[in-house]
Amino acid sequence: MHMTGSRDIRADRETVWAALLSAEVLKAAVPGCQELDGSAEDGFQATVTQKVGPVKATFKGTVTISDMQHLESLHLAGEGKGGAAGFAKGGADVTLEEIPEGTRLTYEVDAKVGGKLAQLGSRVIDGFAKKMADQFFERFQEALEGPADPEEAPEAEGTGGRKGWFKRLVKGDAGA
Repeated sequence: MHMTGSRDIRADRETVWAALLSAEVLKAAVPGCQELDGSAEDGFQATVTQKVGPVKATFKGTVTISDMQHLESLHLAGEGKGGAAGFAKGGADVTLEEIPEGTRLTYEVDAKVGGKLAQLGSRVIDGFAKKMADQFFERFQEALEGPADPEEAPEAEGTGGRKGWFKRLVKGDAGA
């Protein structure tokens, strides 16, 4: 399956780039992520639990970052095995562009599933994949700029409920 999209993030490219390489931000952004350890240079190890239709599974896998063009683009690739449920793997080409409001993040995602998951049918899988991609980039954006309506914002897993926390952390470090 193939998906494309973009997000306009109210943060400079350096901040968005740093967030893309941060295990802490990626863990907060991936729906169902229980663990994510490692580094952008060596790759990340992840554990993610998801329910797709009637199939619930815990996937253990890796995420690697390659083809990095500093502040411009990179490729994220992930692969996970969920035991009897099957496997999921995919990649995303991410491009950053400076815009007056901050940074436009554009993504192109390809994903594949196998095993019991593949038996659910393309309509269920495609809908789930689109939802996961939307949730990931929405949570990623909120880690940088905070929610559109702070009063109604749910707590972000692993961030103590602090939306926009990564941008404040980076800006705080820069001023120290």
